[in-house]
Amino acid sequence: MYVILVYDIGEKRVGKMLKLCRQYLNWIQNSVFEGEITPVKLEELKVRAALIMDRSTDSLIIFKSRDQKWLEKEVVGKERSALGNII
Repeated sequence: MYVILVYDIGEKRVGKMLKLCRQYLNWIQNSVFEGEITPVKLEELKVRAALIMDRSTDSLIIFKSRDQKWLEKEVVGKERSALGNII
């Protein structure tokens, strides 16, 4: 499946969340990730993220699609991580 993940995490935990999400998805902008991931890996990511988060103040939002081709992506300005250049 293809996902877009967005988080809003307290300043003290943001570095840990960034490092975790980069293990599973492509970092495209501050607190925003995208990429293909299996349902099992997504569940693993969510469990590990929950250990970092303070659920009373932090949030993690995941948009899911069966395939990237069903989403239209438009970038205005500089793209942080052009996925087409990854080998």
